[in-house]
Amino acid sequence: MRLEQLQAFLKVAELGSFQQAALQSEVTQSTISRQIQGLESALKCQLFHRGAQAKLTVAGELFLRRARKICQEWDVASEEISSLFQGKQTELCVAAIHSVCVSSLPSLLPKFCLGHPHIQLRVTALGSDRALKVLQDGLVDVAIIMSHRSLTNTKELAIKPLYEEQICILMAGDHPLTAKKFITWKDLGPYPQVIFKDGYRMRRLVEDEFSRREIPLNVSLELNIPEAFYGVVQGSEMIALMPQSLVKPVIDNPSFSVRYLFCPESGDRQDFRRQVSVVTTVDRLQMPPVAEFFNLVVDHYRCAALTVH
Repeated sequence: MRLEQLQAFLKVAELGSFQQAALQSEVTQSTISRQIQGLESALKCQLFHRGAQAKLTVAGELFLRRARKICQEWDVASEEISSLFQGKQTELCVAAIHSVCVSSLPSLLPKFCLGHPHIQLRVTALGSDRALKVLQDGLVDVAIIMSHRSLTNTKELAIKPLYEEQICILMAGDHPLTAKKFITWKDLGPYPQVIFKDGYRMRRLVEDEFSRREIPLNVSLELNIPEAFYGVVQGSEMIALMPQSLVKPVIDNPSFSVRYLFCPESGDRQDFRRQVSVVTTVDRLQMPPVAEFFNLVVDHYRCAALTVH
């Protein structure tokens, strides 16, 4: 059963004539006849009495109500899809890691909202794994996440790297490690650590680094709210490895010390970094509001990088 067969059926039922239906549809009468015959074959019944006027049979009368509803639903679906790709969606959902939610998004969101007053913007702070999952499940339109090696552009995903940042050691201002000129990975081993919960790529990054160096990771506490790290670290011997953007609020606070890992052989700072990317699905990138928000995020970080350099 095809849509054009239903449309031909409705046209003949409305006009009571195969010939008039063909004229209005701008096709030949034989085309209309073939479409009706195909429909009757699929339904295994006759829909019209053929004569001077095409009159509906009992089965035709019954089918008429259903055919109208099917075609109406098709029209509604077509209009909704057309509106979607014309930028007429009513909401746009974003999932982003906490550091982005508290740093760059607050300045970006008003710009987008001013340009799209008819769109309700919904933003949720999630760990990278969860943010990518809800994007792939169709629950959000854009995700801003911490990258990993397996995250690459595919037929399904469109990915743009935004920035890289150094990973720092956050500890109390009077922590024993503050007395050291250089802090190495081995120096961290004896101290209890606060790490992100499962589902956060920062946790995986830290675990992988300790494992690669064959240094035991002394996990004392798991958290998922960056602000909670500050309260736990302050006044204790716990330490946390955190992105530079997340330690920025306390970097000038004497109650805290923010240090970098160093290589003892060279005395240089260890290149321990993470990369953050914006991700959406290829099909969503065809929707004007999604494409505009995606590009707004990319342009923001591109301009920020140019300003820094």
